[in-house]
Amino acid sequence: VKGKFMNISAASKASGLTVKTVRYYADIGLVEAPSRSEAGYRTYDDVAVHKLVFVRRSRAFGFSIEKCRELLDLYQDQDRTSSEVKRIALKRLEEIEDKQRELQSLHDELAHLVKSCRGDNMPNCPIIDYLG
Repeated sequence: VKGKFMNISAASKASGLTVKTVRYYADIGLVEAPSRSEAGYRTYDDVAVHKLVFVRRSRAFGFSIEKCRELLDLYQDQDRTSSEVKRIALKRLEEIEDKQRELQSLHDELAHLVKSCRGDNMPNCPIIDYLG
């Protein structure tokens, strides 16, 4: 164990996560508090906080909890291969690209409808017609 132990509030602040999120990650066994105080409160060390930061950054890329668990396992595995990590990241990148195409299609469709609508005092509206 390196460094000092901190309570959940300090670990939350140091990792950039809410206390509720830190508690949730501990409850699901993603990043557990390495020890408890004499009063039974969770205490975190620098290693645990670094793992919390790792998970926060992974979640920012939209990785699921399960993928975060896999990435965290790989992070801790000194025998890992970068190809394992790349496979997970590439899959997420493909999901993001699919979502981008879907959003672009929605954008183009809605932009066409908005352009087609005169936006005047008359009741005729291609947007309503399309949605109806």
